[in-house]
Amino acid sequence: MNDTMRAMVLETSPGRLVARELPIPTPGPGQVRIQVEACGICRTDLHVIDAELTEPKLPLVPGHQVVGCVDALGAGVDGLQLGQRVGVPWLGWTCGECSYCRSGAENLCDRARFTGYTLDGGFAEHAVADVRYAFPVGAGDAVATAPLLCAGLIGYRTLRFAGDAQRIGIYGFGAAAHIIAQVCAWQGRLVYAFTRPGDRAAQQFAAELGAVWVGSSDESPPEPLDAALLFAPAGETVPAALRAVRKGGVVVCGGIHMSDIPSFPYASLWGERSIRSVANLTRADGEEFLALAPRVPVRTVTTTYPLAAAQRALDDLRAGRLQGAGVIVP
Repeated sequence: MNDTMRAMVLETSPGRLVARELPIPTPGPGQVRIQVEACGICRTDLHVIDAELTEPKLPLVPGHQVVGCVDALGAGVDGLQLGQRVGVPWLGWTCGECSYCRSGAENLCDRARFTGYTLDGGFAEHAVADVRYAFPVGAGDAVATAPLLCAGLIGYRTLRFAGDAQRIGIYGFGAAAHIIAQVCAWQGRLVYAFTRPGDRAAQQFAAELGAVWVGSSDESPPEPLDAALLFAPAGETVPAALRAVRKGGVVVCGGIHMSDIPSFPYASLWGERSIRSVANLTRADGEEFLALAPRVPVRTVTTTYPLAAAQRALDDLRAGRLQGAGVIVP
């Protein structure tokens, strides 16, 4: 094996990705090294390179929906074997000692580290990961699997906070929404899809995935929603969603970053409506969703890019030129 690898690197924040040759990483205690087969792109990657998330490791290899085969084991690794295919999500390390970790809320760990943000990620030929956060994913298509590691996992955690809601509004019909719409349909729920005004392609896509109503984010649904899931990073969707949900309904914000939420009258919140956010994920989320996805089965719609085109992929995501999920293939 050569001792260097190709990677796309963020050297300044804000900045753009540049191609670099880096030493192939060596896994430390409790870590595995992965030969990357695919890595999904995510709007969170844009928040990192745009400095909307303000504390990245620099220089940084982004990418946090990593799928590949284990090709080296660090000391003390148990439970994974050489050659086994794994997926690595956004949450990449937790302390295991704080009150959050001890109570099953490891996603809120104050010392948590994140793949592709405070840890190097998957926009490279190799990556290392904490064995605790490397999920076995089976021998399926790596490209199709990659979006499940964030769009799927965070989307699923967002849906869980909707409880048993039957009428589900989804704001922002991108990678997460196209996965969760399939889960909702499988569960017998009704999906109401909200897109950017004038985005007919996204509206058609949502209809093809079973949405019973499609419209713009500034429109009202034909009937009150039981819950609204917000994947668009636009703060103005929060008051709009509150107006769309029934009394007792919940608005769940699924993104890690959102523009400021404009003021709204208390009447929009009154009636025991609630707003809540989703932060990261837990290993339990990963295990539960990755077992569920093949039962649905979730079919991801993907556009692939070579490693050297990672910045172009992010530009396409920013411009709304992607349908479904983008995936980098080294």
